[in-house]
Amino acid sequence: MKAAIILAAAGLAAAVPARQWAQRATSALVPRSRGSKQTVPNIRLGRNETSNVQYSSNWAGAVSIGTGYNHVIGTITVPEVSGEDGAAASAWVGIDGDTCQTAILQTGISFYADGTYDAWYEWIPDYAHSFSNFAVSAGDQIQMSVDASSTTKGVATLSNLSTGKKVTHTFTGTPSTLCETNAEWIVEAFQEGGSQVELADFGKVTFTGASASGRSGTTTPAKSQILDISPDNGRTVLTSCSAGSSTVTCSYVGN
Repeated sequence: MKAAIILAAAGLAAAVPARQWAQRATSALVPRSRGSKQTVPNIRLGRNETSNVQYSSNWAGAVSIGTGYNHVIGTITVPEVSGEDGAAASAWVGIDGDTCQTAILQTGISFYADGTYDAWYEWIPDYAHSFSNFAVSAGDQIQMSVDASSTTKGVATLSNLSTGKKVTHTFTGTPSTLCETNAEWIVEAFQEGGSQVELADFGKVTFTGASASGRSGTTTPAKSQILDISPDNGRTVLTSCSAGSSTVTCSYVGN
């Protein structure tokens, strides 16, 4: 249990704008019986003042807060995961979704306790869409990047450095406008079929070569806000995350 928790009066997540959501495209990597995967903006809870960690009910990792972010990149090694039936997690890089709650441009990998994986791109409030013909296995090195050419256009790219396969998606006619104030490297307990998944035991996920850039220059995760997932504002903490000059590491520490 972590100590010195104070409630954060500000930063609570705003509701995602109501709209008719687009249906997620499914890939062969994920059983078609699964519901649509969707990221929800960071739901901030209290703060551990001793460790300067912000608790969240759904995000773990690091968020840089600034202005003009239009490029975020990082590479992970795909973990083996375990957990109850339906348990899952995703690792992704993105722009916005923390202090800017109305939009996120992101791409990443979801991993499920049954041993399946899904590679996807997303611009909320739309659902995630799966990349086709992009195989992912435990141990693969996946480089993730997002690039915003404007606040309403961008590109998501995944490169499997272990197989040499690369996929991209170009966003046009997007459902929201970026603020370009957040750059993040996140492990998430995402929404699927309208409910948050149980966080799978993902062991450890490390983003290497992590950086963000834009109109204000290049930044690293070193001075980012660290987030840990806690369903009850710090009484139970499921992750332990840290950041360095070019890395963000999250470990699963739940029971």
